[in-house]
Amino acid sequence: MSAVFSNPTRLFALALGVCGVALAGALVSQHVFDMQPCPWCILQRLLFAGIAVVAAVGLAWRTRAGAIGCAIGMDLLAALGVAAALWQHFVASSSTSCNLTLADRIVAGSRLDGLLPEVFAPRASCADAAATLAGVPYEFWSLAAYAMLGALAVLVLLSQARRTR
Repeated sequence: MSAVFSNPTRLFALALGVCGVALAGALVSQHVFDMQPCPWCILQRLLFAGIAVVAAVGLAWRTRAGAIGCAIGMDLLAALGVAAALWQHFVASSSTSCNLTLADRIVAGSRLDGLLPEVFAPRASCADAAATLAGVPYEFWSLAAYAMLGALAVLVLLSQARRTR
């Protein structure tokens, strides 16, 4: 395996970059191209932000235990992101209302929609927020990013397993 893909520091840095690109893309879509987010979009932003925090901790906590713990945390959040993206595409996008869905309750419970409304406040229904980029629904781009983040976390875990041999 290449040195890049067996070095936890580089893997966590790459994960942080993927999260940054995903969040920047979401904000540019919203504020430049007026694609307003629904609660499921915002939930996915929260998950990307959470993965970014875990990856940053992984960068700072340079022990085997830190790498393993942060990789497991990233994998769990990435799995939740995959589930949220799939739910958004197959269930929520056909609903005219996102009120009182799990995503709506999580976003409201985080209170980030009040603290940083330009980033975390839902502004559209799930059906109205459906958008594509290059013919691919946004939630599938998000799903691909979550899959990549999960794979990076698995690579961290594999690198740590090799260290014990």
